[in-house]
Amino acid sequence: MAAVEANGTLQANTKTTTEPVRPLANFPPSVWGDRFLSFSLDNTELEGYAKAMEEPKEEVRRLIVNPTMDSNKKLSLIYSVHRLGLTYLFLQEIEAQLDIIFKAFKLQDYDEVDLYTTSINFQVFRHLGHKLPCDVFNKFKDSSSGTFKESITNDVKGMLGLYESAQLRLRGESILDEASAFTVTQLKSVVNTLEGKLAQQVLQSLKRPFHQGMPMVEARFYFSNYDEECSTHESLVKLAKLHFNYLQLQQKEELRIVSKWWKDMRFQETTPYIRDRVPEIYLWILGLYFEPRYSLARIIATKITLFLVVLDDTYDAYATIEEIRLLTDAINRWDISAIEQIPEYIRPFYKILLDEYAELEKQLAKEGRAKSVIASKEAFQDIARGYLEEAEWTSSGYVASFPEYMKNGLITSAYNVISKSALVGMGEMVSEDALAWYESHPKTLQASELISRLQDDVMTYQFERERGQSATGVDSYIKTYGVSEKEAIFELNKMIENAWKDINEGCLKPREVSMDLLAPILNLARMIDVVYRYDDGFTFPGKTMKEYITLLFVGSSPM
Repeated sequence: MAAVEANGTLQANTKTTTEPVRPLANFPPSVWGDRFLSFSLDNTELEGYAKAMEEPKEEVRRLIVNPTMDSNKKLSLIYSVHRLGLTYLFLQEIEAQLDIIFKAFKLQDYDEVDLYTTSINFQVFRHLGHKLPCDVFNKFKDSSSGTFKESITNDVKGMLGLYESAQLRLRGESILDEASAFTVTQLKSVVNTLEGKLAQQVLQSLKRPFHQGMPMVEARFYFSNYDEECSTHESLVKLAKLHFNYLQLQQKEELRIVSKWWKDMRFQETTPYIRDRVPEIYLWILGLYFEPRYSLARIIATKITLFLVVLDDTYDAYATIEEIRLLTDAINRWDISAIEQIPEYIRPFYKILLDEYAELEKQLAKEGRAKSVIASKEAFQDIARGYLEEAEWTSSGYVASFPEYMKNGLITSAYNVISKSALVGMGEMVSEDALAWYESHPKTLQASELISRLQDDVMTYQFERERGQSATGVDSYIKTYGVSEKEAIFELNKMIENAWKDINEGCLKPREVSMDLLAPILNLARMIDVVYRYDDGFTFPGKTMKEYITLLFVGSSPM
């Protein structure tokens, strides 16, 4: 994201300057207004759901640890638990069971297992960190032709399972590369002939595979579309319903808190040119972690990301190049005395930014965890410098080379600010070692950053061109490698596909850090897919994000 230069124009032979011509983007207004401000949390109702969950939770726990249950049935149960967003409630029990079953794994045990069951088992192990070999799918290929057997095209559920399994592939797993291409073609060819829930399952997966979706929304879709799988265990259905209701109350209260904060800060009055996207940003952060224990973390990360929207739109859609230079310098100084050097319209934002971070640092210093706030603040300063670089490129008409663009673009994708800000409220698990791991810029983090940058570019480059923005990754790739627009987009999508493989690998055991720290990295890549796969769902949030916000905060939960 970059700024468009708009210089002040000097009237001929006079000392009077007119108001600068500003590159207003005329962003669509919020579709929600003050809708979420009026919510009132009934704590008694919230506690009632928490209490009601205890009995079915205990029943599901007993099922998970039941030593007499067949391993395929147990893996199917764990799969449903995972798809419903309930894994965190039984993490120790599930990991212990998977360790036992995984240690006993023999490839020949899968000789007589059907494609659907094989796929479910494969997904359970991969999603929860075990590298079940992709060789389990070899028997579904014809040994003479090397292609998938024609017979499996009649098994739609099996093909759907294989398609979802292929999303968990690593580099070098060619059988899963082939499975992805094969199943997409086959499922698309039969989807219009299907009926009922199976039709819904295939349509939803083709639109967005579970692995690349927002966990909370995917849990709701699974509950709606896979009622046969869920209803095998009455206690699981009961727990899922109560859990959805509990989360909805808690999250609507969090959304009310950040909506009120936003309104109280008066950003829409002082900086009216910005995108008003509070529910959308909250949804984005909710995509990183939905568990109740991260309530404070979501509120903090939402506020910081909203600061980012103000900064981005100021650089992108309002400020002149000279104002951008002054504001960047002030953010680098991070001192209230710098307020005098910046334009009046952005001074309220600058003061609120410094005050909020100071308050956060003070709060977390009491717990000995101020370093995470400092890391977030430094990432915020980095992105201001990155935005300035893009603005300078636009100002001079410079199109950066692709490597040069990516070096800066990984910063301006906002990934670093959001991911580090997500750590601030996560508590004791964000140790100094965890922060050091983040700062080492590991491969998993790099892959997620790349998705964040390029998925955005591939979807928004035409809109950015129309606004006269500096070159996106698409333009830089075309210039650097002398390819067509179509070839550039193909290559960038290939890079995105490989980055997903690297993330998948990073989430397998043995892991460098706990899954608690990896989950927001994985989930941030997922949210980029949600927002940018089909359109610029943030700037124009009338489709996917509106649908998700309606599902989670406006519609009722399953009763």
